[in-house]
Amino acid sequence: MSDLQFDVDGASSVFCNPEAYADESYWHAATEFLREEHPVPRVEVEGFPAFWAATRYDDVMAVERDLAGWLATAMPILRTGPEEAQSPVRSLVQMDPPVHTQYRKISADWFKPARIAELGDRAAQLAKRSVDIMAALGGECDFFRDVAMDYPLYMILSLLGLPEEDFPLILRLTQEMFGNDDPELARSTEKTSSADTLTEFFEYFQRLIEDRQAHPRDDLASVIANAEVDGSPIGTMEMIGYFLIIATAGHDTTSSAISGGMAALLANPTQLGRLRENPRLVGSATEEFFRYVSPVKQFMRTAKHDQVVGGVTVPEGDRVLLSFPSANRDALVFEDPHRFDIARDPNKHIAFGFGAHYCLGAHLARLETRAFYDELIPRIVDIEQNGETQFMQTLFVGGPKHVPVRYTLR
Repeated sequence: MSDLQFDVDGASSVFCNPEAYADESYWHAATEFLREEHPVPRVEVEGFPAFWAATRYDDVMAVERDLAGWLATAMPILRTGPEEAQSPVRSLVQMDPPVHTQYRKISADWFKPARIAELGDRAAQLAKRSVDIMAALGGECDFFRDVAMDYPLYMILSLLGLPEEDFPLILRLTQEMFGNDDPELARSTEKTSSADTLTEFFEYFQRLIEDRQAHPRDDLASVIANAEVDGSPIGTMEMIGYFLIIATAGHDTTSSAISGGMAALLANPTQLGRLRENPRLVGSATEEFFRYVSPVKQFMRTAKHDQVVGGVTVPEGDRVLLSFPSANRDALVFEDPHRFDIARDPNKHIAFGFGAHYCLGAHLARLETRAFYDELIPRIVDIEQNGETQFMQTLFVGGPKHVPVRYTLR
């Protein structure tokens, strides 16, 4: 893929470097080197806890499948700072079975395929509105910031039952939360900025909880606000965690896939031509968008006892980073993995994770993406890049932050 030269320490440092994630070619060259030469490196970078990194598909899947051998609770994602400085808010990604199973059931019915299918009309309506906005922008726009960034959040607001006038606040907070590693998107350069964003989220959802407990409605917000586990109401921190994971991850992952998909189509005009000639490929194209972009970059697991991952012994208590973008480019699983192919089959990507922690909103993300491109593709007269695509600096969730385009729409 690349003529770049790496050693294991230099290549494995990309997992701790937000700027590396923003340089797609460099990041994928580094992880390709690791998959071929050192698939489970031990990573020691100043400012981060030491960990191992699983870069191959089969190794990531083996850890995801083994609930008895690995914990999510201790450190669910890689981050800087002392371990004791964990957020008091508890979300599903910070839980292990059987607690995780109990809390996942609270909203499981709302994310089943049949229930999500009922949102099809709303998704189509919002997709049309988004493409209409794109058409009204005069033939030039930043596809991410002007179009893709907004659309999925409207869907999440619909699911939760939140008013659209709250859109600007939630949009700003989600961008600050997942963009805090990027100077352009971060709240500020102050160390307290992440805490300030979390505080605003907390205050907003605390008011929402109080309202839905006093006046429950037929929406997901009311289900969460009045949820019980083992016959007792769940705690406020768990409620806040639920809202955070739905409002943020459900928005930013999908907007990254939609905009990353467009960036890949523009960089591969033959694939764009295939999709325009055969719009029925939108379904398989959606799967390729998620594989190719892999918006969720990693989760962490802690070994409950000595484990063997990819032939490497991981001692009890050590952490392993599960690298989803690397696994989704594994040549042992995906033919010509760096090739963008909207008709790729099979395409057993793990952009949504696997097993007990499989993304709760995967069906919704797919519905939104398909609905958007079902609306956009038939309306394209012509479209091309109008500048360089720029990617977000991140350690956790991200994709393009600027996708400048020039176009004519029907």
